[in-house]
Parts: sequence; C-alpha cells; structure tokens
Amino acid sequence: MNFELSQTQLDFKSSLSEFVKREISPHARDLEHSGEYPEKIVAGLKQLGLFGITVPVDFGGLGLDSVSLAIVFEEISKGWMGAAGLIGTHSVACEMISNFGTLAQKESWLEKLAAGTYRSCLALTEPGAGSDLQGISTRGEIYNDEVVITGTKTWITNARRSELIPVLLKTDPNATPRHRGMSIVIVPRDTPGLTISRDLGKLGYKGPETCEIVLDGCRVPVDNILGGEPGRGMIQALSALQLGRINVAARGIGISQSALDKAIEYASQREAFGKPINQFQAVQCKLADMAISIQASRLLTYWAACEYDKSREAFLDRTDSSSEPGQVPSHKKYRADMHTAMAKILSSETALVSSLEAMRIHGAYGYSTELEIERLYRDAPLLAIGEGTNDILRLVIAKGLTGK
Repeated sequence: MNFELSQTQLDFKSSLSEFVKREISPHARDLEHSGEYPEKIVAGLKQLGLFGITVPVDFGGLGLDSVSLAIVFEEISKGWMGAAGLIGTHSVACEMISNFGTLAQKESWLEKLAAGTYRSCLALTEPGAGSDLQGISTRGEIYNDEVVITGTKTWITNARRSELIPVLLKTDPNATPRHRGMSIVIVPRDTPGLTISRDLGKLGYKGPETCEIVLDGCRVPVDNILGGEPGRGMIQALSALQLGRINVAARGIGISQSALDKAIEYASQREAFGKPINQFQAVQCKLADMAISIQASRLLTYWAACEYDKSREAFLDRTDSSSEPGQVPSHKKYRADMHTAMAKILSSETALVSSLEAMRIHGAYGYSTELEIERLYRDAPLLAIGEGTNDILRLVIAKGLTGK
C-alpha cells in the first residue's frame, strides 16, 4: 500500500497552495465581513479549470481522480471554506451529469460547466424533507414532451449563480418502493415559474449564498430528465453524494489543518510565566491530539476517495450485468457509501474539535474577529450536517457492516 501522493498530485497541491495564499487567504476576512460576493476568486477558479474537476477531459474538464479532488477542497478550505463552496455542489452536479447523463445532455452542458460559463448547484433538500429524501413533496408531472414542476427546495448553495439547477422530484408519487418514482430534472434558472425566494442567514460559510427556491408550474422538456428516463433520480443522487462526502471530508481537513497551523504559530509567539506557551505540556498535548486526528482524517479520506473511484470505474465499465442500464450496480463491491461516510464523519468531527482547541490555545484572541480562528470555529459545524448528517451516516455505516 502506497501512502504517498504521486509527483503530479504533489505539484498540483503546491500550485493550489500558492493560489490560495495569493488569491484567497488575504481577502477572506474582508469579503466575509462585507458580504461581498467573491467574483475575483471565481475568476481565479475558472482560470485554473477548477469548475471542471469532475468533468471528463473529452468534454473540456480536468477529469481528476477523487484523491486529487480531495486535495482541491482541502487546500481551498485552508484559506476559506466559503471559497470551496463556490465549486462544491457544482462539482457534484457535474459528476451526476458525467455519470448518468445522455450523450445529448453531456454535449449540451458539460463543456460550459467545465469552463464555468455555466454553473450548477444541487436542489435536493426541502423545508419538510432533509435526511429523508424519499419524503420530498416536489412533483414533476409529465405531459407529452414536458415536465411540469411544482414544489419548494431549500439550502441550495449557489442557486442565484447557477444556470442549471438539478432538481430531485417525484414523477410517480404512487410508486413502490418510493425511490422508483423519483427523478432528477435539470431546470434552467431562467425557466418561467422558478423563483429564488430568499437567501438564508448562516452562522458561517459566508461567501456563496444559500437560497430557497420555489418552482410554480415550471415547464421543462422531458429531455431534461437526467439519463433520459424517469424513476432513477434517487439512485443518481445517492451515488453523487458519495463524492459530495469526500468533498466535505476534505473541507474538514482543510479547516483542521489551518487551525493547527495557526495554533502552532501562536503558541510559539505567545508567552506566559516567562516562556512561550508551546513549552507547556497542556498546550503540547492539544497540538499533538489535533495532529493525530488530522492525519487520520486525511488518510481515511484518501482511502475513501480511492474506493469511490473503484466503484465509479465499475459502474462506467458496466461490469455488473445484473444492473439495469443507467443504474449504479447494486452489489456492495461497487459501492463506496460506507467508506465515504466514515471519512466525512471523522473529518467533520475533527474540524469541530480542532477549531475549538485552536481557539482555546489562542485564548481571548481566538474569540476576536481580528483573527481567523473564530471563522474556522463558525464554519466547522456545517460539515457535521451537510451531505448527510453524521448521525444518519452512522446508520449507513452500520447497514454496510451488518448487510441490513
């Protein structure tokens, strides 16, 4: 087993780190406090091709492996997790279209998405349905060559900036089991009847807006049903969310590493009782525990990313002849939901602990908005909630272990 990144990945990581130090870290605090949308950061991400990290090279993207994707989100989150949100759900949406879209859908959208000319998000959650996605109430009624959509979606990051909005809905509310009646439909933002009703206030994760959208009789072509056939939306969404959990896990590592780096620097400079506080065992133990948890999270995330890539390759190769066309093979060896759940849980919990421990090491200065620590502390809790709450993901892991 090789625990080393390839030279290509190391060079990629180095170039990303330089970009973050130059274009993100120096501006994050001012942008967050002012509420200004980070247009210049978006331009830099486009220039680096990072809107195309999950788009195949044949369609103008970078076609990155999932470990490299994790590197992207870790490095950006070291500077500002809000900046990672600019390409987060966009990358998941691109992954869904790349894996499940018809050739016509790929040709119509992927090149523009890879360039950042088009941007996307992910409309899964509803005011009355979060963890239980099968409990959604948004409907898509199929009439001849159109789908008429009615419902409300919430917690949609980048909705105002997205030209294409993948919406999870029910095309057959009476289907048994329920997931067979669910579809994902790609809705252009300028579709009549689609309204972005409000922006949601948040504790942290500033920069990209998070919105509620209302779909009131939106009409889109049936050709916008992802994969060209209704009834497969739940499988498509859950498959893509595996990659979303790698994304979130990597963000947690970025926050944690930033917290540790800042704590080490501060502890070497701050003096108490005549010596730097990094000479006190209490502080040393905090730093050591943080470092252990961060490295464990990073390795677990890289492992989960590799397992996800294996499952994706198996799906794309259609090696399981028992699965229907367009569906993810159902056998466990083609699934990485348990692996990605483990990574997401550990990394997000590590971010929660590391940001708080860094604040304690900084003392009152850690609580001040003059330093970055309080922002890390505010950003971290979202990671334990997004892409599946940690409690729900523990159940996913348990089912994977027991086969039930």
